[in-house]
Amino acid sequence: MSEPNPLPPPGAALPHYVSDAPFDPSREPAGPAFGLGNASQLRLIWIKFRRHRVALISGIFLLLMYGSLLITEFLAPYRLDTRNLDFIHAPPQRVHLFHDGQFIGPFVYGQTMRLDMAELRRVYTDDPTDPQKLRFFCRGEPYLFWKLIPADRHLVCPAEGGRFNLLGTDRLGRDVFSRILHGARISLTIGLLGTLVSFTLGIVIGGIAGYRGGWFDHGMQRMVEVIQSIPSIPLWMTLAAIIPLSWSPLLVYLGITLILGMLDWTGQARAVRSKLFALREEDYVLAAELMGARSPRIISRHLIPGVMSHLIASASLSVPGMILGETALTFLGLGLRPPVTSWGILLTEARGINIVALYPWLLWPMVPVVLVILAFNFLGDGLRDAADPYR
Repeated sequence: MSEPNPLPPPGAALPHYVSDAPFDPSREPAGPAFGLGNASQLRLIWIKFRRHRVALISGIFLLLMYGSLLITEFLAPYRLDTRNLDFIHAPPQRVHLFHDGQFIGPFVYGQTMRLDMAELRRVYTDDPTDPQKLRFFCRGEPYLFWKLIPADRHLVCPAEGGRFNLLGTDRLGRDVFSRILHGARISLTIGLLGTLVSFTLGIVIGGIAGYRGGWFDHGMQRMVEVIQSIPSIPLWMTLAAIIPLSWSPLLVYLGITLILGMLDWTGQARAVRSKLFALREEDYVLAAELMGARSPRIISRHLIPGVMSHLIASASLSVPGMILGETALTFLGLGLRPPVTSWGILLTEARGINIVALYPWLLWPMVPVVLVILAFNFLGDGLRDAADPYR
């Protein structure tokens, strides 16, 4: 049995394996855990966010949805106000690829209409002898792109002399799919603008209350408690009733946005206040005060950046509430009014049980509402987990 290595004598240098080569700061050790020492906070958040697959997919979906708002006229087969009185309450048309066993590309069958006098409604049936091949990147109905540039290009158009109603038509013969695309502009942007209003009010009021404290903090807390104690729907109804009927659709849109933003700032303000209560005792805040920095500079340059990641995650979670608020107000007849079109206005046409039973395709606007709200919730969860330094 071999003897263990004896210890070196007292005073002798201990053996080591550290390289004595000159240090090269430009060379980083290999390995996945290295190379992040100098990474910014945004880069660290992005690395953690990419691991949240559902949140990443939701973010891509929302980018595509908001990107489509820029080219709505191109994506929609018809204009917002196009009517076809020969096909009122027509059901959705299925897209086919094969006709009589032969591949002819995407097409729809023409439809014939007859009146059902027993049920007093129109009945549409597909005509298998009338395949109508769809056209892509084609010239169709003329429109004003962003109300400025005359154009007539569309992503998809019906066949010459035919029609294409992917999601059916409404009571005036208007294409439901085209109206959903046009309504997305209002419903999606009102969520962002309303969140921007609540975000700004929450940061300003909550920041002052959290940093200064005292009477302003007590007054803000009592005001928040009063606002949150009022039922939401009666408060919405009261504020929406203040909007004059003589206002233009644009002013009504801005008024509804301000109403939603002014009712949602309370949660943001309390979150900012609680975070700033903890941060204002930090040494760097005391150093800024001793150097003569004023309160607005301390709040904006030293305190708010420390809670910005949390605020971004909270803001992404509040956008769905804005979209639901606009939809609910409009559904109750207290929000936007025609000729403005939003998802809430489209859903008002499906309020009656008879309408839902006879024309269920009028509920299609509910699908993008659900998908967008779920995507925002998943995105907010992913941002919150990525921005939390303790996860």
